[in-house]
Amino acid sequence: MVTENDSGLAERLRRGDHEAMAELFARYADPVYNFCFRRVASWNLAEDVMSQAFLEVWRVRERAVAYDGSLMPWLYTVAENVCRNATRGARRQNALAGRLQLVRLDDAEDHADGVVRRLDEERRMSELLAAVDRLSRKDRQILMLIAWDGLSYLQVAQALDIPVGTVRSRLSRARKRVAALMGEGAK
Repeated sequence: MVTENDSGLAERLRRGDHEAMAELFARYADPVYNFCFRRVASWNLAEDVMSQAFLEVWRVRERAVAYDGSLMPWLYTVAENVCRNATRGARRQNALAGRLQLVRLDDAEDHADGVVRRLDEERRMSELLAAVDRLSRKDRQILMLIAWDGLSYLQVAQALDIPVGTVRSRLSRARKRVAALMGEGAK
């Protein structure tokens, strides 16, 4: 079976082809879900955000563009915006719950081993996100797109409209800074 490249899929998506959207979801739901988890540090919220991101992809489908033959940079840009909105909303919800002294559903006991594992993963991801959040916005964006989301230097350069050399230097600086910040947290 021959699969269509992302450029053709983007063209079909821009024309409003529902089957193209189904193919896009089948191809990229898992990477977008992982992308979202790495931004929100909650498996449950990542699932919601991933769903919202694909709804947004359909809403803005006429802007679909494949960079270096891949729709991933565009999908990640859409998902990033949805994640940003979701984390703002979650912060407001948690602040309200704290004021009302409510127990968050995320804190409820569930299947013991799975819950412990998931909470530990979420704690570690929260610590990493705290370190990454201390980077400049530009360095943070490049680190996430390359190190976490697997885009190439060229794809990131095209998506952000910057030279490849700038991508490389920002990534190097970001990796060193995160390593230093994570080392501080371990002390």
